[in-house]
Amino acid sequence: MSDKPKFAMYWAASCGGCEIAVLNIHEKILEVDANFEVVFWPVAMDAKYHDVEAMEDGSILLTLFNGSIRSDENEHIANLLRRKSKILVAFGSCATEGCIPGLANLSPVSEIFDIAYHTVSTDNPNNIHPQTSFEVPEGTLTLPTLNPYIKTLAQVVDVDYFMPGCPPESHQIAAVIDLVIQVLQGKAQLPPKGSVIGAGNSTVCDECPRTRNVKQIKAFHRIQEVAPLDPTLCILEQGVPCNGPATRSGCDSRCPRVGAQCIGCYGPAEGVLDYGARLITAFASVIDAKEPAEIEAILDGIPDPTGQFYRFNLADSLLRTSTKAWKK
Repeated sequence: MSDKPKFAMYWAASCGGCEIAVLNIHEKILEVDANFEVVFWPVAMDAKYHDVEAMEDGSILLTLFNGSIRSDENEHIANLLRRKSKILVAFGSCATEGCIPGLANLSPVSEIFDIAYHTVSTDNPNNIHPQTSFEVPEGTLTLPTLNPYIKTLAQVVDVDYFMPGCPPESHQIAAVIDLVIQVLQGKAQLPPKGSVIGAGNSTVCDECPRTRNVKQIKAFHRIQEVAPLDPTLCILEQGVPCNGPATRSGCDSRCPRVGAQCIGCYGPAEGVLDYGARLITAFASVIDAKEPAEIEAILDGIPDPTGQFYRFNLADSLLRTSTKAWKK
């Protein structure tokens, strides 16, 4: 056994982009190997749950947990890794705020399965539906059971640090790895528990070089309907919904810099209680109208309000889930 501190990484309900972002730190990944013993990382190595269960509680120094909690398996492993880890990091948007999978909270599980397995886009002539258990001669085969709605990691277990992003920027990951290595070497200290790491403390707008404060919006449009965009003017103030005013900085405003609106993948900025509510306020502030009815009519022009205001954050918002999903 190695004397190096132990490292683990796990993916729950996620797309795998967080693992790719870790690999995108290039040669710095060698520093992870040099300073840690990687004991559990299902996407990169062969490791079994019972191997983790056999470890002493608190024996893993650092676990990066990416993905939201969709199934009973996700929840079980979240609790297991919490017991085994001294430092548990909610890594990426899915773990910190639910991300795109969290939009499933608008529908009950039964409706999700019906759409996936019993609509015209699925070739399923026998109407086969997934079963959580099935008997075969060798024994019982099982599949994880989906929970009624998606949860963030912190809604299930105690989390030490939060690292937002879909996925986190690789240079931010590298900076966090550098910090942890310096802590191991006695050259630095960890931030207070509960801190957001690998991100900024302001908004995407504060990183964006575009000129603001024109505030002449008469209507909102999809970006393809506004062409060409003025490359120097705030995208939101050109009538294209941009989530920069409520989104945490740390990505160097990559999307607005290349002419695409911010969609909010770094999550709520510091001090934002509800991401969607802050965005509605920000959007209303740039509308060239004074009467509430006129402002409301212009806001109604946003094609997909839920997707716009809660694309990444629904599971961690004050709304969290729809009534029909929550009750079933």
